[in-house]
Amino acid sequence: MTQGFTLWLTGLSGAGKTTIAVELERELQARGVLVERLDGDTVRQGLTRDLGFSKADRDKNIERVTFVAKLLSRNGVGVIASFISPYREARDNARRETTNFIEVHVATPIETCAARDVKGLYAKAFAGELKDFTGVDDPYEAPLNPEITLHTENETLQESVGTVLDYLEAHNLIPVAEAAVSGD
Repeated sequence: MTQGFTLWLTGLSGAGKTTIAVELERELQARGVLVERLDGDTVRQGLTRDLGFSKADRDKNIERVTFVAKLLSRNGVGVIASFISPYREARDNARRETTNFIEVHVATPIETCAARDVKGLYAKAFAGELKDFTGVDDPYEAPLNPEITLHTENETLQESVGTVLDYLEAHNLIPVAEAAVSGD
């Protein structure tokens, strides 16, 4: 049976977590890896729609996601979890509970995140119209020792995804990609 793993992408809103997760999912499926993507926005539409954005609710949100990731990863599924997950304690719990946990810090400066923000949430938060916004008036506790750090402000999507795939290959969690055969 294939080993499961939990790739936990954490970073500010607009850092690029979902974009990277979607591309990773596509790449892993192309290699025949059984994979499930858990994303903050979609999980909140179903599994955690009853929760708000207080610290207690954010912790409960990540607790529920961790439980799902635990079930999947221990049964040989690769999990890609992309959540702001602002608190170290909740991410540390996910590390303890899941199989082959890999913390991926999508370390994008707040200025870059704000410039990418199509919903205008940062502008509202900076103006004081939106309270408890992570990175503005609610804390984001960056990982202290993530297995992978991505700098999306100066990396292409393919470079960021390649870094993660290289890590997974090096740790024998996914098959190595076959080299493209060039024709004459």
